[in-house]
Amino acid sequence: MRLFAFIFLGMMLLSGCKKDPPNPPGRAVLTEPAKNSECTPVQSSSGNNSLVRFRWRPGDYSESYEIVVKNLSKGDVIDRVPEGTMITIPLEKGTPYSWYVISKNTQTNESAISETWLFYNPGSQTDHVPFPAEIIAPVPGATVFKDMNNEIILQWTATDIDNDIESYTIYLSTENPPNVLIGSPSFNETSQKVGVISDRVYYWRVVTTDALGNTSDTGVLDFKVY
Repeated sequence: MRLFAFIFLGMMLLSGCKKDPPNPPGRAVLTEPAKNSECTPVQSSSGNNSLVRFRWRPGDYSESYEIVVKNLSKGDVIDRVPEGTMITIPLEKGTPYSWYVISKNTQTNESAISETWLFYNPGSQTDHVPFPAEIIAPVPGATVFKDMNNEIILQWTATDIDNDIESYTIYLSTENPPNVLIGSPSFNETSQKVGVISDRVYYWRVVTTDALGNTSDTGVLDFKVY
């Protein structure tokens, strides 16, 4: 009986010493520059760059952040580690950008990624290139199921500050880069049915065109058919 009591006491002590797992960081909430907008630089130079301010609301249990800004025209990426939840970065004028924030803490190796927002850093131009279309489905790298007609649906969304998108051009093939034109839907059509074959990897991209002939390109995306 005494032995049982010692065992029970030992188990209670061990369970009392057990620590809760650390809380992973939460996603930051982006605030500035606003989504799908033309930003207002905090400082402009006579050269090609202007100083753009980025702000976000902190994620729960987050201790540090990393901000990633991408030039959507050239593909160049800027990676910074700010001291808080605000940073200013010199960016090329007259250029569309995307940005997101990674939240981290020292208690875990997990991280959290915010939404990705698009914005335009203004220059001397009076019209704007459309933002590259945002892919809804298939998610890049995903494995998808075809329907009973051996088809899947490609879906995307797109925005333009001038609100003058006219059409899209969709390319898809099993070769990279995709070279087969499969459709040219108008501005109000943001999906495309396409026939596919099982156990194949497909590559596709969407080119957005506005009323003045300006274009933007998603770059090559891929998915596999189950």
